Amino acid sequence: MTTIADVALNILNATNVDDKTKLTHHRFTERLNGNLSFQFNQTAPKRPGRPEKPELLSPKEMPKRRGASGNTARIAMLHAIAHIELNAIDLAWDIILRFGKSMPIEFTNDWIKVADDEARHFELLNNRLMDLDSYYGALPAHDGLWQSAEKTSHDLKAKLAVVPLVLEARGLDVTPSLIQKFRSSNDKKSVAALEIIYREEVDHVKAGNNWFNYVCNLENLNPQTTYHTLVKKYFAGHLKSPFNKEARDKAGLAESFYLPLSAN
Repeated sequence: MTTIADVALNILNATNVDDKTKLTHHRFTERLNGNLSFQFNQTAPKRPGRPEKPELLSPKEMPKRRGASGNTARIAMLHAIAHIELNAIDLAWDIILRFGKSMPIEFTNDWIKVADDEARHFELLNNRLMDLDSYYGALPAHDGLWQSAEKTSHDLKAKLAVVPLVLEARGLDVTPSLIQKFRSSNDKKSVAALEIIYREEVDHVKAGNNWFNYVCNLENLNPQTTYHTLVKKYFAGHLKSPFNKEARDKAGLAESFYLPLSAN
């Protein structure tokens, strides 16, 4: 029987985005049907496979798109979000491969579900880009997400604190305003895609929060003070406000976690 680790490594190494998404959907279904062995016989790669395009730049090297309007602006925004979703597929499989062996089986099941959601999100956005005569890879993209993953590759608590509970939580803050921008352009298809993504990302942050608290409690650590320590150590700068308190509350992420780390 194929193992969870075989699957995770295969998807992480895939360089074709269609392969990465389709394999994720297929393996999620296999896991639901009990056809994947809960074994960890592979080692996570340092970096996931990527297509030749987009060109990956540091956040500081990314071109400024101030003044862009119409389709140009919408394509740039959709491309940036698609890149985040593609990274999120790999981040989910990476956390499974690195830490699933030492965690309850429910941990792996949760992150396989997250990976499946993220693959669907990427497909929604890439299809929308193609509707607008573009595609994923047409523009450069930043490499900051995976740099954060590399910094926390040795520590599950740090990875959970930074990836779902800082980076994905930030998505909850900014997505409503993005939805409004597309709505003001009467782009109903993009609005529909972003609303699905926004709704499901709440559950992803919730999964991260639940497992962060689980690990902290297992190690007799205070989750709030541990979060503060890890974010200060592994995340550069302050958390940006304003925060979407309603969505963060739904995910179980209390203000006492993130407000003390805000610049305000």
